[in-house]
Amino acid sequence: MRYLPHTDADVARMLQAIGLPSIDALFGEMIPARLALGRKLDLPPALDEATLAAHLAELAGKNVAVRPTVPGSGPLAFLGAGHHPHYVPAAVDMLLRRAEFYTSYTPYQPEIAQGTLQAIFEFQSIVCELTGLDVANASMYDGASACAEAVLMARRITGRTRTLVTGGLHPEYLETCRTYLAALPGSIEVVPTTSAGATDVARLEAQLNAGDGDDVACLVVQTPSFHGVVEDLARLAACARARGALVIAVTTDPLTWAVAEAPGRAGADIAVAEAIGLALGASFGGPALGLFAAKAEYLRQMPGRLCGETVDKDGRRGYVLTLSTREQHIRRDKATSNICTNTGLVSLAFTINMSLLGRRGFGELARLIYAKTRYLRAQSERLAARGYALAYPTAPHFSELALRVPGGDAALIATRAAERGVIPGVPLGRFDNAQRDLLLVSVCENHRREDLDRLVAVLEEVA
Repeated sequence: MRYLPHTDADVARMLQAIGLPSIDALFGEMIPARLALGRKLDLPPALDEATLAAHLAELAGKNVAVRPTVPGSGPLAFLGAGHHPHYVPAAVDMLLRRAEFYTSYTPYQPEIAQGTLQAIFEFQSIVCELTGLDVANASMYDGASACAEAVLMARRITGRTRTLVTGGLHPEYLETCRTYLAALPGSIEVVPTTSAGATDVARLEAQLNAGDGDDVACLVVQTPSFHGVVEDLARLAACARARGALVIAVTTDPLTWAVAEAPGRAGADIAVAEAIGLALGASFGGPALGLFAAKAEYLRQMPGRLCGETVDKDGRRGYVLTLSTREQHIRRDKATSNICTNTGLVSLAFTINMSLLGRRGFGELARLIYAKTRYLRAQSERLAARGYALAYPTAPHFSELALRVPGGDAALIATRAAERGVIPGVPLGRFDNAQRDLLLVSVCENHRREDLDRLVAVLEEVA
C-alpha cells in the first residue's frame, strides 16, 4: 500500500493487546518457513524511470507471439487444451473502445446504465440461443469456475451430495470443482472412458446405481472431451436423468454447438463454457469468459447476476438487474455464489463478435474448423510410418486431436518442433504423467492448408 498509517508505537500497542512479541510471531505459524522471505530481499539497486522502462521493455521482448497466419510474426502454433485462439475481427475492439461502453456506470443503477444493461441482456439472449436453454446469467469468471458453480447449483436443487464427472473433463476444471467442494460433504467421482475415448456407459450406470441409487446430484459431461472426442450427450443425459440426477454440459469451445446438438436440446439441465477465444482471443491463458445457462425452473438457484427486460411507468421498454442472489445483496448466507461475475467488457466483446457473425456466420465458422480437423486427421495417417498414431482413431472429433508420439515423450517432440518454428500442441504429461506420450493438437480457422501440411512435415522430421 502507498500509505501505512500505523506508527511503530501503534504496532507495539496492537501486538501487546493480542499477546505477541512481534509481527513475525503473528504470521510465523501461518507461513511455512520454506515460504518465508524474511526481512531482506536480494534485489538489485533501484533504477531511474527511463532505465526501468527500458529494462521492462527488454523483458517484454522475450515473449513469443504466436499468430498462425502471419509469416514471420512468431512460431506456427496449434495450442488449445481449453483456450481456443479464434480470429476476432478488428471491429470488435473498435466498438469495445467506444466511450459509452468503457465509461458506463454500474448496472446496479438502471436510471443511468440502460446501455450497459441492454448489452448484458443481448449477451444473455445470445447464450440462450446457443445453448438451447431458457435463461443465462451475465457471464462468469471463466469456464472452470462456471463448471464448479454449476455443481454447487445442482447440489442445492437436488439436495444430494455425490457428483459424477466424465473422464474427459478438463483436468483443471476437475481440480477447480474439487477445490470448491473441499469443505462440503459428499464426493466427486470420475467415470472412466473406453478405449475409444468416449465415456463408458456401463460404468456410468453402475456408479449411478451404487449406494442408495438416488444420491447423485449431477453428471458433468464435457463434449468435446479434453482429448477432442465428441460425446453422445443425449445418451449420457438419459442415463443420469433416469436416476434423478441433473446434467451439466461443459465445452471449452462454444462453436461445438453449431455442429452438434445444443446441450439444452440434448437433455442438459445446465450448460457452461469457456468463450474467451470468441471475445478477446486467447492471451497467456486469460482473461477468460465463462458462459452459464440453465432451464427456467432453476432460475432462482443460478449464480451471478441476471438482467431482465421490463417497462417503466410510461410503458417504455427498459432493463434492470433482477433476482440478485449474490452475497452482497439481501440474500446474505443464502446467496447462490461468491464473486463470480465476469468483467462486462469481456462479455460485451463476445456479444459484438456473435452479432457480426450472425447465425449463418457462426455455423459456417464451425463447419470450417470441422473440415480442417478432418483434413489434419487424414494427413496424420502419413505419420504412422514415423511411429505416430491417433489416440482415438474411431471417435468423432471437433477441433482437437490427441496424437500418440513415438518414443513416449510428447514434451520432447514439442521442444524439437518448436526449434523448427512450430508449436505442435500441448504435451498432456503436464496434466497427467500417464499421458506423457500424448500431444493434443488444436485446429482453428486461422490455420491454412499449408500450415497443417507444415505441421505434419515437422512432426515427421522430429520423430
